[in-house]
Amino acid sequence: MSTKELIEKEIADLPEQLQRKVYDFAVRLKRNEDEPFNGAELSESVLARDWNSPEEDAAWANL
Repeated sequence: MSTKELIEKEIADLPEQLQRKVYDFAVRLKRNEDEPFNGAELSESVLARDWNSPEEDAAWANL
């Protein structure tokens, strides 16, 4: 039996709500495969609040 057939067999008896969760999970898996995770990109705006300030510039000016 193929993987696709095994998955279809397992979800066939699930309630509609759980089938939707399986679908949502599959969509997330596909999206994550297409778009590699970039943690630095996610934290950039938060770090900018602390780093992009006159006080921070002054602290690093003589290094």
